[in-house]
Parts: sequence; structure tokens; C-alpha cells
Amino acid sequence: MLNLSPQNKSRLNVTSLNSISRVENKQSSQRLIKVVLGLVAILLIVLILPWTQNIRSNGNIITLRPEQRPQMIQSIIAGRIEKWFVKDGDQVKKGDTILFLSEIKESYLDPNLVGRTEKQLKNKELSVASYGDKIGSLDNRIDALIETSNLKLQQAKIKLNQSYLKLKTDSIEFYTTQINARIAEQQYDRFEKLYKDKLKSLTELETRKLAWQRAQAAQVAAQQKYLQSSNDIIDAKVEYQSIEAKFRDEIAKAESDKFATLSSLYDTEVDVIKLQNQAANYSIRNGMYYVLAPQDGYVTRVLSSGLGETVKPGESIATIMPLVYDLAVEMYVKPVDLPLLEKGQHVRVQFDGWPAIVFSGWPNTSFGTFGGTIFAIDQFANEEGNFRVLVAPDKRDRSWPKALRVGGGVKSMVLLNDVLVGYELWRKINGFPPNFYKAKKLDKKSK
Repeated sequence: MLNLSPQNKSRLNVTSLNSISRVENKQSSQRLIKVVLGLVAILLIVLILPWTQNIRSNGNIITLRPEQRPQMIQSIIAGRIEKWFVKDGDQVKKGDTILFLSEIKESYLDPNLVGRTEKQLKNKELSVASYGDKIGSLDNRIDALIETSNLKLQQAKIKLNQSYLKLKTDSIEFYTTQINARIAEQQYDRFEKLYKDKLKSLTELETRKLAWQRAQAAQVAAQQKYLQSSNDIIDAKVEYQSIEAKFRDEIAKAESDKFATLSSLYDTEVDVIKLQNQAANYSIRNGMYYVLAPQDGYVTRVLSSGLGETVKPGESIATIMPLVYDLAVEMYVKPVDLPLLEKGQHVRVQFDGWPAIVFSGWPNTSFGTFGGTIFAIDQFANEEGNFRVLVAPDKRDRSWPKALRVGGGVKSMVLLNDVLVGYELWRKINGFPPNFYKAKKLDKKSK
């Protein structure tokens, strides 16, 4: 037992203890100072090391062009599935048959629908040709009526002119008979005076009287002819107007028939156009029974299965992945980081499933990352309030792995300014944004 009671006045001799003497003799304080100074020096060196500011974000692998992305093969028409020509994973070329559909609508069930429609179209086209021939005949008839009317009117006009000339002749003759009758009357009066004076005989008097009576008769006959000639002029005018009215009516009737035929022709041409449209639609619809591959690719998933199932217009049938495509990356950044991004900015990309060792501040020392450049930034935010940024492969960097597939996960780092590690720590502790102010470049004129 240890003699530790207060009554024991003797002191413990620590020098005789080997463990205590070894501890007290060790110079641990100097080594500790050296270690602390070394750590401080390392920390200072680390703080002055260069650090690349970056924005980290997750995203997905997509294709560079819209037509290279996975697409749905849809049925344009409604139908019933009769036969499949592909299965999941098959490689197809553009124009290869995916499946065959049969008709289910009543309006298209006739197997000879296109032939019957084309026959109706042919009959309507013959009707159009018949109407055209009828219009030609009516045009010929109108031309003949116009020519005949011109000849008839010319003939009536000549007859009218003849009547005017006859009237003129009869008027001259009537005037002559009037003069003859007046002369005969004057001679009779003179002979009557001479007879009373016993200078002329009764026979001569009677002869003059007979001559006077004959002159009066000739005057009456000439007057009758004159009046008849006047009546002939009226008849010629009436005949001229009658001929003109008759042919005008006949020409108007022929033109009316022509316009009615033209109206029927136009209606028939409208029917022809409708039938042509129907025949073309029926012919195109027959080609839609076979659903074809829109481009070279792989059938990744068949959405409709089984025989006898019906599909609606626009319903997706299968999914095809294009055979040739250019990869790109879509990443989403927060609105606070959006002003820091611009087109052509360099990005480091890490693909899921691809081994990588990443040092976010030292991208040049990272392993398993690939280069990219920003080629598009969306102008609107998604439902979560983030903005989409599209990244294309950097042609100056090494190529992206060929084993990548569309839809794979991606971790991206958008590289910003090169700063000191100490400044970056100070910025993050205080919550300041990265430096995005750019120095203005002075052109030659401003210099």
C-alpha cells in the first residue's frame, strides 16, 4: 500500500519512476510548434492557389437536333391491326413497314372504292366534254343567226330603198298626170269657147273632153300608184323591224341556252374537282394502311400489341430511335446563375456510369470529364423556376464516349473566372455571387 496518510511526513521520490522520467525528458513542445507552423504554411499556400469558379448542375443527355430525338410512330387513320412486321429492338430503314391496318369506317369499306370513284370522275369528265361541244354548237348557231340576220336586214334595207325609189318615180308620174290633166282641162275650156263661137265642131269638142277625162283617169291611176308606193315603204319598214326583232329574239334565245349550258358546265367542273379530290384522298388513304418507318433507326418500344386491336387517328403505335444522332446535354441552372452564362462558354461534363475523379476548382486535373460549349439558353423558366441550358460537344476537346445513350444522367460544371482559393472561401462564407463583371475592351478609335 502507498503511504499517503497525513501522518506520514515522508515525500515521494518521482525520479525513481522510469515512466515519469521518460515523459519529462521528451521535447514535445518544439515538435508541436513545428507541426502547427507547417500546417499554417500549407494552409497559406492552399489559399493562394488558383481556383476556377464554376456552376454545378445536373442534367440529361439529349440529341442536338429535334429530328434526331426519339419519336412516336403514329397512325394517321383509324384502323384495326392486322399484322406486325417488327418487334422491340429491330433495326429499320426509312420506308420499312411497321404494321398493316385494315379499314373500320363504313365510308371506306368498299374494296373497289377508288375504282368506282374514278369511274364517276370519268363520267363527269365526259359530261364536261359534252357541255363543251354543246357550247360550241350554240356559238356556231349564234354566228349563223347573226350572219343570216345581217343578210336579211340588208335585203329588207334594199327593198326599202327600192320602195323609196318607186315612191319617187310614182310621185313624178303623179305630178306629170296632174299637169296633163290641167292641160287637158284648159284645152277643153278653150275648145268649148271656140265651139260656142262656132269656130270648132262638136266632134273636136268631144275629142278634147274625152282627152280631159282620160287625163283625169291617168291622174287618179298615178295617184293610186303613189299611195301604193307610200304603203310599200311602210310595209318595208315594218318588215325590216320584224326581221331585226325576230333574229334578235333567236340570238338572245341561243345565248340564253349557251349561258345555261355554261352554268351546267361550271357545276359539272366543280363536281369533277370534288371527285378528283375524293379519288386522290381514297388513293392516299389506301397507302396509309401500311404504317412506315419515317427514318432509319431502332424500334425501342411497341405501344400497341396484339392482332385485331383498333387504333384511333393520331394514336401512338411504337417508338423509334434514330440510327444517327448528335449528342448534346441539357442542364438546368437557377435564375441567380443565369447572368453568368453566355453562348460559347466552356463546360466540363461528367456522364453517369462513366468513371471520373472530379476536382471542381481544378478542371484540368479532373479525370473522366469531357469538354462542351453552351450553344443555347432558354428565354423562359420551367415549372420549377430554373432555366434550361443546352451544351454541345467541344470540337477542340476529346470526343464524347460512343457508348452514351439518350436520356442518361449528366453532371455539368460551367467554368467561370480563375480566382484564389482564399477569395473563393471568403466569397462563399459571405454569400457573394461569383464575379461576372467584364472589362470593356477599348477599340482603336477610343485609344
